[in-house]
Amino acid sequence: MSRSSSLHSPTFSPLYRQIKELILQQLESGEWGPGSPIPSESELAARFGVSQGTVRKAIDEMAAEHLLVRQQGKGTFVATHRDPGSFFRFLRLVPNQGERQMSQSVPLECWRAKAGPDVARILAIEAGAPITIVRRLLKLGDEPVVFDEIYLPSELFPDLSLDALRSGESLYSLFETRYGVRMIRADERLRAIAADRVSAELLQVAEGTPLLLVERVTFTYGSRPVEWRRGFYSTRNYHYHNELG
Repeated sequence: MSRSSSLHSPTFSPLYRQIKELILQQLESGEWGPGSPIPSESELAARFGVSQGTVRKAIDEMAAEHLLVRQQGKGTFVATHRDPGSFFRFLRLVPNQGERQMSQSVPLECWRAKAGPDVARILAIEAGAPITIVRRLLKLGDEPVVFDEIYLPSELFPDLSLDALRSGESLYSLFETRYGVRMIRADERLRAIAADRVSAELLQVAEGTPLLLVERVTFTYGSRPVEWRRGFYSTRNYHYHNELG
């Protein structure tokens, strides 16, 4: 196929970035689903009418952003939350000593509500639009370490229930497989707070114990916000780790 007219824009963008946008469009449309292989670099080069090196540079950047995964000798695949290795990409808690423990998600509540002004603004929906609120506890080993309050647009998760949340899948894997919503990036804000009665009881700490509040907005393709999460983190035996550079 000849080079698409969509490659030409009044705002300059490097050619490989334009190819990246075209590949993203295919991912968003579902042409290549999570876990599926994408065409080879030579096939994509022919499709978009560019050099193989340009395609390779686009794929390299997408792999660095965890959108694609290269597998030696097998090809390039769409990243999926079903891969156990993806779990700690969005959970930055690391034990002060020893190895990471197996995680267990314990759903507590799931109910419908109407979006208030803050939720509506953050999720880019109308005030009063239906939302789904989830509360869950995350354990690492036997220790409760995170109490989450999660706000979701009900339009995207129409039948989400406690039964579905108890499926044993990770939350983002469930969103991907059951609802076709893939979480691809997140913005987080962190601040210290004191544990209130509810969070103290769930995290098995004394009321007033310092906790880390991690507020996360998660996005799917097209930079669409699809989750607002308030996570109350116990750092008694864990710390938040983020590698920079």
